Amino acid sequence: MHIDERVRRARREDVPAIVELVYGLADYERAPDECHLTAAQLETALFGDAPAVFCHVAEHEGEVAGCALWFLSFSTWRGVHGIYLEDLFVRPETRGTGLGKALLTALAQECVTNGYERLEWSVLNWNTPAIDFYKSLGAGPQDEWMVYRLTDDALTQLGS
Repeated sequence: MHIDERVRRARREDVPAIVELVYGLADYERAPDECHLTAAQLETALFGDAPAVFCHVAEHEGEVAGCALWFLSFSTWRGVHGIYLEDLFVRPETRGTGLGKALLTALAQECVTNGYERLEWSVLNWNTPAIDFYKSLGAGPQDEWMVYRLTDDALTQLGS
């Protein structure tokens, strides 16, 4: 199995750079006002007593230039875990250097090594560069499924 030395598991000292990348993704996805992540929140999520979120980073010229934030999912039909990729982002100035593919390859290797049978993520339907990139890797859309989400007042009302 080939390991790309530009990709590694995130370390505590990477948190500020990862937060910056998440805000870059929110800006790219035309939703900068919806991102409220703090370094303290991410540090707790990644490195607290019971981390349930994980992260790989990609480096370019010694700097963190991309990240993949993910967590475990579970398929009741397959009876095994998978990885759900929450965020994949590579700084625009380093795109085309293979960092995005290297990050996805690292997650695919996590799946293979650990017996996980799925690597899944969502992509906005207008993001044709990302869609074309994912298709080039052999990924396919799950067109028959629609994502639903409860947030804010609706979540509070249902949960109260």
